[in-house]
Amino acid sequence: MYKILTITDDVRVEPVKFDRTPEQGVKESLQETIEGKLNPEAGVFLAVIEVLNIGDGKIIPEDGSIYYPSEFKVLVFRPEQNDITLGEVVDITEFGAFTRIGPMDALVHVSQIMDDKMAYDAKNATFTGKKTGKKLQEGEIVRARIVGVSLGKGRTKISMTMRQPCMGSIDWIDKEKKLKIKEAKTEKKEEVKKKEKK
Repeated sequence: MYKILTITDDVRVEPVKFDRTPEQGVKESLQETIEGKLNPEAGVFLAVIEVLNIGDGKIIPEDGSIYYPSEFKVLVFRPEQNDITLGEVVDITEFGAFTRIGPMDALVHVSQIMDDKMAYDAKNATFTGKKTGKKLQEGEIVRARIVGVSLGKGRTKISMTMRQPCMGSIDWIDKEKKLKIKEAKTEKKEEVKKKEKK
């Protein structure tokens, strides 16, 4: 998901940055132009880490800026299919739960929230499992698997599922762990009692 990439590109440095060193001018220009932007091939540029190399600058007619061929390192966020991630539920709608993962939002469709029939409560923005009683509401931290990624300039779509073992709300996972530990202790006690009777 998070990667450091080395990129080579021509960087436009405007005249207002000519009083800085070329390295400073290139880094500031990159920070202004690419940080927070989505590139469909690379992902979301989070931070320019370091400028590695700068070539001789070029001036283009009718443009007062200098274009420096540069090599630089950037931290990017790129969700990939089958990644397992933690996220915060930021919005619950009738058709699913929007979950923030890194700088992006993904959708856990209503059919992928849990292995149970659910009731949607629009007033309280919650889903509740009819058999299990599990609740999902805004602000909860969840663990989910990415099942579909489409990054594009016009429309970005990330789909996730929580219908797998050890997935879902962290509260659900913790309760299931405690229940399994309790069941294991009970089984052990019963085994000890059986051995004592023999």
